[in-house]
Amino acid sequence: MPELPEVEVTRRSFAQAIAGARVTAVRLGKPLRWPLGGDGDALVGRQVLGVRRRGKYLLVDLDQGILLVHLGMSGSLRFAHGLPPPGPHDHFDLGTTQGTLRLHDPRRFGAVVHAAGEADAVAQKLLGGLGMEPLSDDFTLDAFSRGIKASRAPIKQMLLAGKVVVGVGNIYASEVLFLSGIRPQTPSARIGPARMGRLHAAIRQVLERAVELGGSTLKDFSNADGAYGSYQAHANVYGREGAPCKVCGTPIRALRQGQRSSYFCPRCQRA
Repeated sequence: MPELPEVEVTRRSFAQAIAGARVTAVRLGKPLRWPLGGDGDALVGRQVLGVRRRGKYLLVDLDQGILLVHLGMSGSLRFAHGLPPPGPHDHFDLGTTQGTLRLHDPRRFGAVVHAAGEADAVAQKLLGGLGMEPLSDDFTLDAFSRGIKASRAPIKQMLLAGKVVVGVGNIYASEVLFLSGIRPQTPSARIGPARMGRLHAAIRQVLERAVELGGSTLKDFSNADGAYGSYQAHANVYGREGAPCKVCGTPIRALRQGQRSSYFCPRCQRA
């Protein structure tokens, strides 16, 4: 599933190239998770002002309105001139004067939603409950600590929920907790100030590193230029069950939490 690093990498790969373009055509394929919310032809003639990100949503700002793009579980975007004819899993094309933006999504859990603006009720239904942006100045230790300490849920589940901080998906949560020396099943309310500080710092460190490496490609993720990510090759614990810890040599263990696999080192992450 594309997480914050993959979405940010995707944004950076086409945001500059599409800025200033005029929409020339809109093509809709099979229905996605949520409907577009209007007539695609109404977008023709609109100008793309820029592309932002909020959590795992891409926000394509138009001179009138906004498009909210979500990659779902298996989606990816391509932006280029002269794309081949759409295939059976290509469900949205935004044709512009500077190229075509295409959403490819085999499982159709992604979406493209048109709203009047970010404050519109349609947009707020998707964005309103999101936590802090971990790569922004708003992600302070005090606010993060208050949110985490308010729950007794396991810390891994708390990170994945996205209500305190967004974008710490399954791969990155395991990596963050390893760097923090915290086991994934530790109750959030039991994390003390020292470990909380390490946890806060590790979130930014891991996500920035993942963006630098192009995100993670476990199956078929690629950015809008078609490039794959390589973070998975640098993971300390994720996907390494039974392999020796890169720090202490202890075999990495795995457990199931909320139908997701969590990986940890039983020596480096003692509690």
